Amino acid sequence: MQFEGLVQGTLLRRYKRFLADVELPDGEVITAHCPNTGAMTGCAEPGYPVWLSVSASKTRKYPHTWELVQTDAGMACIHSARANKVVHEALQRGQLPGFSDYGEIRTEVKYGQGSRVDLLLEGGAGRVYIEVKCVTLCRTGGLGVFPDAVSDRGRKHLLELQSVLQPPDTRAVLLFCVFHSGVTHVSAAGDIDPRYRDTLAQVVDAGVEVMAWGAEVSPAGIALGAELPFSLDPPDSAGQSR
Repeated sequence: MQFEGLVQGTLLRRYKRFLADVELPDGEVITAHCPNTGAMTGCAEPGYPVWLSVSASKTRKYPHTWELVQTDAGMACIHSARANKVVHEALQRGQLPGFSDYGEIRTEVKYGQGSRVDLLLEGGAGRVYIEVKCVTLCRTGGLGVFPDAVSDRGRKHLLELQSVLQPPDTRAVLLFCVFHSGVTHVSAAGDIDPRYRDTLAQVVDAGVEVMAWGAEVSPAGIALGAELPFSLDPPDSAGQSR
């Protein structure tokens, strides 16, 4: 996924969840849309360099959208919806092993109880339902955790994945797409949302597959990188977010 014409600035504050004030190099202060509903711990510190995309739409109140941030631990993309596109592109290129027998890829397909699965793969081997979750919370030692806030919606998605399992024809996959260059391994954030952690353990026992993939993030664009280790619980030595 490529970026075009990103505008660099300095973050002044993020507020009301969806808004951020940014100072541009010429001193002008603008308000940008913040496309992330989470806590964004470690990614929203005043003074951090940020990059914004600009919409040409005349109907948007805030034409700028916050895309990237340079944190103390590395570059991150806070636009969580970008993760779906990055994973989609990687699947189209055959970058993810284990999915070569599924030639058709659809997005935002209705399933379960009023949900839409991010990606549905179909082919001779059957179906694969893939939920993509964007990881931006980086803790000491390169530990990435999800979620960064209590997520009832995330728990619902886990249960929806479990409900479609019909081995061997139907697989269900939770894919953590890591949008923070400082992350080297991924775990559930049981200290933030213990119910999410326990539900994840339940669905894994039922057969839901979990994988984590890093991403190469820069103002030029984002591409899926290498697969990262995943464990349900973090190592005892894992520290606090930074």
